[in-house]
Amino acid sequence: MMGLFMAIIGMGFLAFALDVGSLFRQKRMAQAAADAAAVAAAKEVFSGNSAANEQAMANAVAKLNGFDTTLSRNPATVTLTTPTAGAFKGSTYVQATVARSITTPFMASFSSRFATMRVTATAIAGGFSSPSCVCLESGTGEDLDLEDNATLNAPNCGVVDDSASNNAVYISSGATLAAGSLGTVSTTWENSSNISNGGTISSSTNIIKGITSSCAPTMPTPPTFVSSSCKPDPGNDGSAQAVAFTAGPASATESICYNGLTLGANDTIDTLSPGIYIINGGYLHFLSGAGSQPNYGGNGVFFYLANGAQVKIEAGANVNLVAGGNKTSTGQTAPSVGSGYDGILMYQSPTASSPNQIVITGGSTLFMNGALFAPSAQVTFSNGSGTTVEGGIVCSKLKVDGATLNANANVSEGTLTNGSPKLVQ
Repeated sequence: MMGLFMAIIGMGFLAFALDVGSLFRQKRMAQAAADAAAVAAAKEVFSGNSAANEQAMANAVAKLNGFDTTLSRNPATVTLTTPTAGAFKGSTYVQATVARSITTPFMASFSSRFATMRVTATAIAGGFSSPSCVCLESGTGEDLDLEDNATLNAPNCGVVDDSASNNAVYISSGATLAAGSLGTVSTTWENSSNISNGGTISSSTNIIKGITSSCAPTMPTPPTFVSSSCKPDPGNDGSAQAVAFTAGPASATESICYNGLTLGANDTIDTLSPGIYIINGGYLHFLSGAGSQPNYGGNGVFFYLANGAQVKIEAGANVNLVAGGNKTSTGQTAPSVGSGYDGILMYQSPTASSPNQIVITGGSTLFMNGALFAPSAQVTFSNGSGTTVEGGIVCSKLKVDGATLNANANVSEGTLTNGSPKLVQ
């Protein structure tokens, strides 16, 4: 009796081992079928084929991996969806779910169907590309920070983040990112942990993690100048200057160098003539006020920030700045400044050893149409509900706090491409 009892126990363990082994084997087969189905469907998306073709190819490769959807008895099912949440969401991703009722050697003696095996896989379609209009070059840490109901709109172009860190992008406190795409060098960034407190990324934003090509557009050649020939600040840097003045070169294609340039002192409405402005070591400073009027005349301008020059736009400043060749606030075309600077509004020296931030703060009423190039520095927009900026940005880090930033690819910053179809999850 003892021998018989031990034999029964041994047979039970054997049956358990056979069933568990069978379950693991069938799950591996199902996962292989789901992986293959996801990639096959992604290839159809890459080729621009119909949803029916996607499903047909997914069913075909699932059948080759042992999960036949055409069987009359216990057929498999292959369901294709577009992920709407998580790190891999958007129209460039395809999720395949493979399911079928399974049996095991021992449990089959009691029931023909033991349980439903269901597994999923996600593939990126590839072939997607969009022009880049926000290029963040620091390479580490938090490169994009949107907070306090800030909005970054870039519907027709891509945001590219060179940071390899898991906190590369942070969106919080009601802020919104609405871009054509968001590409991160980081493969570990997760929007589940970095999007919080009402922060959102629009469902139309294609999120591409682990991009292989970082963003580093070619910078224009800096204008040449001699420091000793630079003129003093005509605005006296906020002193009791009561008379409005006109600054700038003689023509739009010429340059002029100032050791600082302050506008709006004592509510004056100062005029910026079209042309190339070199700010040598001082401030490009827009003071608050200006009689609640914009600083007219800033159409067709390009500012080169040399030798540690800084930008400061204060609370209440009323500013109108348009790059050469771009559209003014009234829809006219600003004069061309030439020398490869058209479309660029501000350019901070890329070789600056200690680059200063470009800071636009305090509820400024601001209209800017032109790209900001500060590849080694942080650009900050804060507390500026009236801020409107049209144009691309190249910087080390970008922070938008309570402001609206509208980015577009008016100057070439390269193209964000997600390559060929491949499995991502």
